[in-house]
Amino acid sequence: MKIIKFIIIFLLFHSFAYAGTNMKIGSKGKESEVSRVVKVVMYDNYFEPSSFQIKTGETIKFEVENAGKLVHEFNIANQMMHILHQEEMMKMFENGILLAFSIDKEKMKKMAKMDKSMGHSHSNSVLLEPKQKGEIIWKFDNATNIEVACNVPGHYQAGMIAKVNIK
Repeated sequence: MKIIKFIIIFLLFHSFAYAGTNMKIGSKGKESEVSRVVKVVMYDNYFEPSSFQIKTGETIKFEVENAGKLVHEFNIANQMMHILHQEEMMKMFENGILLAFSIDKEKMKKMAKMDKSMGHSHSNSVLLEPKQKGEIIWKFDNATNIEVACNVPGHYQAGMIAKVNIK
């Protein structure tokens, strides 16, 4: 019995330690600290550019346009965070908030009162309908192992991921 408890505690400790080291994605940036602007176009299941070269500590304003025919998301996170966020996005889809070609913003507002994750108000993400534009200002301080991805159900799995190289 003691061995089982030890193994459980050991695994929990290492799981949290692993999560802590991999949650380093940076932070919401300030307009006054922007060092450059990067224009990003989302097409159906790919980003242009397909990769980003970032300097450690750099603050970037991403001007994002959805040029596809489907709803897309520009989300800065690590792989584990994307997988967790995909569950929220699936809930939005299942509740009729997130549709293939549009977002029911009224339903989103109502559902967000009961479940904050349904509001999709993350500083590291922008969710856009076709022909919409949005922006994110992100500071790449303490950021490692991150990628940009679309977490609309099925899009990540289809390869809508852009590499982020931090130097």
